[in-house]
Amino acid sequence: MNSKEIVRKIEDFVCLKPRSIQEISEHIGKNWRTADRYVNEISENYGTISMRVFRGGTRGALKIVYWCGIDRAKGGVFQEQLEREIMNGRTKYDFSVFDIFQHVDSSSKEAWIKEGADESDAGRLVEFKDLLLQAEKQVLFFSGNLSFINLDDDVTNVFSVLEDLVREGVSIKVVCRVDIAGKRNVEKLLSLNHKYGKELIEIHHREQPLRVMIVDDKFFNMKEIKEPTLRLGELDIKTFIFYTICERDWVEWISRIFWKMFNGSVDVGVRVREMERIRV
Repeated sequence: MNSKEIVRKIEDFVCLKPRSIQEISEHIGKNWRTADRYVNEISENYGTISMRVFRGGTRGALKIVYWCGIDRAKGGVFQEQLEREIMNGRTKYDFSVFDIFQHVDSSSKEAWIKEGADESDAGRLVEFKDLLLQAEKQVLFFSGNLSFINLDDDVTNVFSVLEDLVREGVSIKVVCRVDIAGKRNVEKLLSLNHKYGKELIEIHHREQPLRVMIVDDKFFNMKEIKEPTLRLGELDIKTFIFYTICERDWVEWISRIFWKMFNGSVDVGVRVREMERIRV
């Protein structure tokens, strides 16, 4: 049985009901360490299953694996409505992330507002760096065209922070628009794979409305941009609003949406190869 068959066998087994690592081990005919490794790989690379540890740190610790594919795991009424709006959106103006923030318990969220020409001017980057460096295994990005990787305020360089993560073996997966306009950003980020001889960065093409970063299964950070208008009494300067949410159910929910988009969209290699066919 090859690895793809084992992945499918584990997914089908867990989809029926939550399973322990021991049950999965017996089901695929492998020892529990191998089963545990497969579960972690499926969780990190496909996002279809997840795991919780009960009585952690004791001899009786129990690892339970459960299905978290968005199509088979229904959220609450608000989450279902929000998902539909997100999946139907194409630009950052098609969805307000405040609509997510408002439904989260106050003990599990925080928000702050900054003004400036861009995020570096608004003094955002030190906080952004601190959030990124909490990653131990994986960072998932919903992005527009990856322009954020170029931000630099002379104290914090975002690309250097991402390079540090790759050097430490942290996986980075991105859903963003891959087109001629943002091609340089895509190539710049993927260059870290070549530099370190690792395939830790994966990018898939999709136009979508979120500007969100998910760090491991700990929390996610959302960005909203309000442009100045000429209307009396409204904003007269570009304003950035940042939201951080650490409530587990909402972290799992936004992660499922990421994996639904990522697994259902076009790999960057296909997009870049076809763009190279366009002659100047």
